[in-house]
Amino acid sequence: MTTHSPVLTSADAVAIVGRLRTTFRTGRTKPLAWRRKQLTRLRELLVENADAIAEALHVDLRKNRAEVDTMEIGGTLREIDGFLAHLGSWLEPQHVPVPVHLPHDTAAFTEYDPLGVTLVVSAWNYPVNLLLVPVAGALAAGNAVVVKPAEQAAATSALLAELLPRYLDNDATAVVVGGAEETALLLEQRFDHIFYTGNGTVGRAVMAAAAGHLTPVTLELGGKSPVFVDRDVDLGVVAERLVLTKFTNAGQTCVAPDYILTDPDTAAALEPALTAALRERFGEDPQKSKLYGRIVNERHFDRLTALLDSGRTVAGGLTDRADRYIAPTILADVTPDDPVMGEEIFGPVLPILTVAGPDEAIAFINDRDKPLALYAFTGNATTRRRLAAETSSGGLTFGWPMHQLAVSALPFGGVGASGMGRYRGGYSLETFSHRKSVLDVPLTQEL
Repeated sequence: MTTHSPVLTSADAVAIVGRLRTTFRTGRTKPLAWRRKQLTRLRELLVENADAIAEALHVDLRKNRAEVDTMEIGGTLREIDGFLAHLGSWLEPQHVPVPVHLPHDTAAFTEYDPLGVTLVVSAWNYPVNLLLVPVAGALAAGNAVVVKPAEQAAATSALLAELLPRYLDNDATAVVVGGAEETALLLEQRFDHIFYTGNGTVGRAVMAAAAGHLTPVTLELGGKSPVFVDRDVDLGVVAERLVLTKFTNAGQTCVAPDYILTDPDTAAALEPALTAALRERFGEDPQKSKLYGRIVNERHFDRLTALLDSGRTVAGGLTDRADRYIAPTILADVTPDDPVMGEEIFGPVLPILTVAGPDEAIAFINDRDKPLALYAFTGNATTRRRLAAETSSGGLTFGWPMHQLAVSALPFGGVGASGMGRYRGGYSLETFSHRKSVLDVPLTQEL
């Protein structure tokens, strides 16, 4: 069942959740064969409709095909393939030791128990991957799922609303399209788990709504992910990797480098290196580059252009509202009080702030909300150990920002203001399941 109407009524929401709960209670979603079939069908959806998906993403965000194949479709396929390869073994009961005073053939173990009816609410910046990876996790765990695509990516949302019911079990999955009103109506319902990807403001509303039903939540939020650049590194390599990752999807990535911390001499040397890397990546006119995306809508465009007055413009700064284009921009001489430092940028603007060295960088990071990602370029072993031991973040990556996403065995999630909970691979199974304790004491022996 797919709700295509822009107006979802409360009765509709009740009916959708009730129908899925009835299916779940029959036990239909629990067998391994059902889970594998849903994952296989989800895989077929991606492969068979790759061209249509790429076209929709180009309409919404001007994503280039290589980025679609790698980060949207490819990343989701790798996740599904991991489930198909390992789900059987992951679901095996985990036995634990039994105290000696119990009969010798007593069994004690834990097993994954599906939670029930889950809700997945996605973000617009990677509207395929950020929706279907948690959906795959919920299905792999044996749950029924209500799927809420991101309305800001309208073309992709409409396509997924059309495709998902054609491939998945319609008695155990439902797609609801729409905006904040539809999401609010869904949040009034009792779910067994809510998985939300987006910003902290909506995340708080999701958590507040979930509290009314004591529903557990996974919140994948964001924040300002810092990059510390030490004085002992090859700035050509640093600049190339920062440009490649920061300006992917026009900077609209939750784990994109948000700002650079480095000493004044390194900052001065980094400016021309970043400028050269931008030219190498996008040419003299990035607006004409097929590799460079667009801002999702005018509201975000206006928000981002208001940040461009911070500091000194080293490169970029040009805008075209009609094209939703903001040039890849480097800002120097930025202070902590500048507008660009007041919020997560989530766009193609990279500010450089100066610090005396690692001590000041660590203090700067710790004075702010815990970021979703912390990045560092340093060859100093002591500095690496200190960053690991003295800071807190969703994840810490040395040497190449955003490449933690390429390692499916690593969990993904935030801490503090950047989120709660984690997913991907076996961690998705943990998120969407209850690890139930089972003790089986035989009746045939006396204690």
